Amino acid sequence: MEDVHTYYGESYVLHGVSMRVPTGELTAVMGRNGVGKTTLIRSITSLTPPSRGHIYLDGNEITGLPPHQIAKRGIALVPQGRRIFRSLTVAEHLDKIPVSSSRDQPWSVDRILDIFPRLRERWRQRAGHLSGGEQSMLAIARALRLGPRCLLMDEPMEGLAPIYVQAVAEVIQQLRQEGGLSILLVIPDLAMALQLADQICVMGTGEIVFSGLPKELESRPDIQARYIGVGR
Repeated sequence: MEDVHTYYGESYVLHGVSMRVPTGELTAVMGRNGVGKTTLIRSITSLTPPSRGHIYLDGNEITGLPPHQIAKRGIALVPQGRRIFRSLTVAEHLDKIPVSSSRDQPWSVDRILDIFPRLRERWRQRAGHLSGGEQSMLAIARALRLGPRCLLMDEPMEGLAPIYVQAVAEVIQQLRQEGGLSILLVIPDLAMALQLADQICVMGTGEIVFSGLPKELESRPDIQARYIGVGR
């Protein structure tokens, strides 16, 4: 992203955001509520297109393309709140995804169910009857079925019981370790971000105020206290 400015109507939300998500790495985005983290995700996917600036995927500009075209180019979204279809079964969520035949290393259903064995057990169950953790896993699995090169995840552990927070974190770690998939993860938990990320970007109001390695953020209690809300 280069100098991206995004508005909601008259509300100026992103104030010239520039950042890079390296290939095959996990970049965590942190910050207090209301600073623009979800708008950052919506700008990339063109759900809320930027008014100025440029967004590239593998060197090709995708700024303002329709969301379905961005998905076809290789960016998949796990939205905040999961947004699964409650009346559809797990099978219907994963079998009905239009997978591109040109995508390198597509994520087959079998490969996904190996990562999410719980979904195999729930294969014929309606998504509305799944636990919150299972729904989060289904949202990630659905995104992977698109065969993305870049996976955007907007607080996938939000509202989950601790046992499922750890389960989802382990899945994210596995995806990171498999290599080749770039991940942009919006996450509120500093300890989890330090554990999972290759690099961390911290947002203030509409802008990036810190970008660096986890160990660099760990040594900056001033940034943690002011922009994340972590005191020491």
